[in-house]
Amino acid sequence: MTRRSPFRYFKTSREIIRLAVMMYVRFPLSLRNVEDLLYERGIDVSHEAVRYWWHRFGPMSASESRKRRIEGMRSSRWR
Repeated sequence: MTRRSPFRYFKTSREIIRLAVMMYVRFPLSLRNVEDLLYERGIDVSHEAVRYWWHRFGPMSASESRKRRIEGMRSSRWR
């Protein structure tokens, strides 16, 4: 069984969506600040689109980063 992409119905590329969600979650920025930063990079999206992406993809990106952090902790040895 193939796994469907959660980004399949969006016109915006998955890299832009992930960048917007990462900027909003990782740094203390407002939705409008994320909109402005993306606009400076040539990406024209509204703050409402960023809010929708954060609401939909935020838990997914949080679980991915949590998995990466746990895997990194398992590979390191404490002495």
